[in-house]
Formats: sequence, structure tokens, C-alpha cells
Amino acid sequence: MRLIAALVALAFATHAVAADSARARMEAFSKGLHAVSGSFSQSVTDANGHRGDASRGTLALEAPRQFRWETTAPYQQTIVADGSKVWVYEPDLEQVSVRGQSAAEAHSPLTVLTNLSQLDSQFKASEGGEHDGFAWLRLTSKAKEPEFEYAELGFDAASLQRMRFKDQLGNLTEIRFADWKRNPSLPAGTFTFTPPKGVDVVGDVKPDAEVFPVRD
Repeated sequence: MRLIAALVALAFATHAVAADSARARMEAFSKGLHAVSGSFSQSVTDANGHRGDASRGTLALEAPRQFRWETTAPYQQTIVADGSKVWVYEPDLEQVSVRGQSAAEAHSPLTVLTNLSQLDSQFKASEGGEHDGFAWLRLTSKAKEPEFEYAELGFDAASLQRMRFKDQLGNLTEIRFADWKRNPSLPAGTFTFTPPKGVDVVGDVKPDAEVFPVRD
């Protein structure tokens, strides 16, 4: 579930910055952007320095609050935020978990790409300098109980290329992005989710959610 906190809501208020700073690159990439899609690869290193297997997949974001994060290898997982709820579907477990989106989106460093309005009220943003070929923007949450210790966004001259975040358990997640498409025509249903028949549905299930009972 750590990834959900990294998928659902961050933004910022624009202001004058150095022309080649990480923040300026973020503003340039996000200007006029209301939807974006791409691909990713992700790895997690635990607090003991053990790096797990890399995963990969695709993502799509659309303003103001919708996203889809689909892991395709080495396992399958689908995360969909529809503007009201966040659905997490794990086919191997035949399980869907659902929660109110407001609980999951309060402190996420990814939807900034399609919404530049709230970063400075929710985060302290600071320039992280240039290394590994990218300009880095470091974010720390202003929340009383933040989901992660910090997040770092790495930009080249054209787009977001890396995201790193460290959670409160000391796990470090690194995500590499590619194949960005600006304002694509996304397929109908990209940001809706209906649990498949026969799966267990657990969590914050509301009356308007189409669900099926948990099996004994």
C-alpha cells in the first residue's frame, strides 16, 4: 500500500524560480497538462539494504483526482483512483481492497503532473541539486503523520524521469518513468473500476460500490 500514498495527490503554487531549477523544470513539464500517460519500472530497497525484484507497468493520470497504476510484471496489480475511491486489485489473491480516496491522496508526489495548485500548502519543497544527470526537487510533508519521510523528483531538461521516496519504515522506493504522452486520448473506463465476479472485496465499501461478499 505504500505506493498508493505515492500515487494520489500533490501539487504546487507557481512562483518565480531559477530558470534551470528542478522546480522550473517541473513547472515547464506540467504547464497546460491535464492528462498524461507513460510507463514505469520500480524497485524497493528495505532498511537493511536488501533490494527486491524490479516491477514494471503503465500509468495514467488525469486532473483533478484520477489515476491508474497497472503493474504487469513480475506480478499483476491494478490501482485505480476514480475521484471518490481507490481500488487495489490483486488477481493472484483474487482480492480487491477499496478505501475512500481522500484518505489515500493527502500527501502524494505524483498527481502534481496534472494539478499545480497545492504543493506549497502541503509540502516543504527544496532544491536537491543536480546528480545522476537530473535536477532534483526534494519534498517533505507538512502533515502531522506523513505517509513518507521524504520524496525526491528527478527531472531532465524535458520531463520527470525519476521519483524516490523513503517511507517511515526506512524502505526506499525508486521509480523510473518513460514514454510520457501529454494530454492523450485515454480509453473510456480508464479511471473506473468494477470488481470482477468471484473476488473478495474488503475495506471502505459504500452502498454505491458494486461488490461481492467475502468468501469463508
